[in-house]
Amino acid sequence: MEKSSASGHSPEVVAPPARDVVTVPSRQGLEAVDLLRLSTGVGPVFHDRVGDSLAFLVPPGTADGWDLPGSQCHRTGGGPTPCGSGWLVPPRAGAAVTDPAELREALGTAARTIELVDGFAQPPAS
Repeated sequence: MEKSSASGHSPEVVAPPARDVVTVPSRQGLEAVDLLRLSTGVGPVFHDRVGDSLAFLVPPGTADGWDLPGSQCHRTGGGPTPCGSGWLVPPRAGAAVTDPAELREALGTAARTIELVDGFAQPPAS
């Protein structure tokens, strides 16, 4: 049985289209998802729990010019998902992919935030 959304209706979950995907470590990806949800919005995001990564669906052709350190971008055919994985933000009928420029900015902000938080967690040098 499909769960209802916060608005009370049951959104249709659809098979993912063939798109490019940007893959990042889960911690950075989760921060970026939060940032995108608060600003421009986020398209479908796949969570690979085994590989501890998130994959953002982006428009086809993004892989041709993607060069953000700490991430990878490649083409996908929308095939089967690995065991132990699933959608963090599922594809929906009529839903767009994540804008690559907005994703790049969110990933950069997420990386800086993580670096700052980790810096506060370190004991002072003596």
